[in-house]
Amino acid sequence: MPRKRLYRSKKKLGQVPGSVIYTGERSKDKLFIETFDYNKDYVFEKELPTVEDTFKFKFTDSVTWINLNGLNHVASIEKLGTHFGLHPLVLEDIVNIAQRPKIDEYEGYIFVVLKMLYYDTKQNIVSEQVSFILGSNYVFSFQESEGDVFDTIRERIRLAKGRIRTMQADYLLYALMDAIVDHYFSIVEVLGDKIEDFETAVFEGQTKDDASKNIQDLKREVLRLRRAIFPLKEVLNRIDRNENNLIQKKTITYFSDIADHLTQVTENIEIYREMTWSLMDMYMTTISNKMNEVMKVLTIMASIFIPLTFIAGIYGMNFENIPELHYKNAYFIVWGIMILIVLGMLYYFKKKKWL
Repeated sequence: MPRKRLYRSKKKLGQVPGSVIYTGERSKDKLFIETFDYNKDYVFEKELPTVEDTFKFKFTDSVTWINLNGLNHVASIEKLGTHFGLHPLVLEDIVNIAQRPKIDEYEGYIFVVLKMLYYDTKQNIVSEQVSFILGSNYVFSFQESEGDVFDTIRERIRLAKGRIRTMQADYLLYALMDAIVDHYFSIVEVLGDKIEDFETAVFEGQTKDDASKNIQDLKREVLRLRRAIFPLKEVLNRIDRNENNLIQKKTITYFSDIADHLTQVTENIEIYREMTWSLMDMYMTTISNKMNEVMKVLTIMASIFIPLTFIAGIYGMNFENIPELHYKNAYFIVWGIMILIVLGMLYYFKKKKWL
């Protein structure tokens, strides 16, 4: 039975550009807003009950990180966008979870879209869209649901580890993007182990009947990774060439470090892509070798029994004057000849290394 496909784009067909329509499947998730407001001397952390509570952080001397979980709460996101002057197309892209990783520059802020990857309980790769808004003194992050890879960033802010509390909002954006890219390493490592283990199983002939399905699943995982990660190179290239005052020159160096990490990740993905494409050839080769071994045994058995069948056919004919038919030891002589033929053929096959 063909796999059922979900086309999220149908929700937006015929809509006016800038329509804020959530295209995901988590329509019942609650709205969760957490805030970190900090500078080098203090930090304020709180879960906010409503989106209106974020408005006071628009003009402050500190750096504010507002993390919003629950893209299904479209009305709250529109209120936030209206207050902070976000373009309708930006709001549309935030709740449209099928976006490609990208960066857009607007007057007063920068919009960035990434894919956060993780494995679910069934060891399937899940791709979740994360959107960032970088303003002069704030960073917004929009996620579809709770749970992310930013716990280390939270700890660094709380405990003033590293330089994050002494830097501006652009450095916070770098830290959040870096956390996502660093997590790609663990995803690629798990995928690499799965591919290498399966490759060993195929080579040793320990695969099951669903081996071809497993290979196709691995191919889909690699392609899903490529679609989620490879466009990020374009985002980082644009940041490197950026002349927007929201990203300082000293911070661009840190974004270059993300680009180095991303290069390593993409190289590994390309290696695993080649490995998955060669897995099917290897699997078909092992099946062919097994079939050749079976055919080899059957051919040897047929080669041994053909002359024996010939002798049995000759002496099984119903003619009275067959030579040797009335010999006293003719039966044992024929058996001796047949045994010698078998032994001689086995010796010949062994000498030719066919056995």
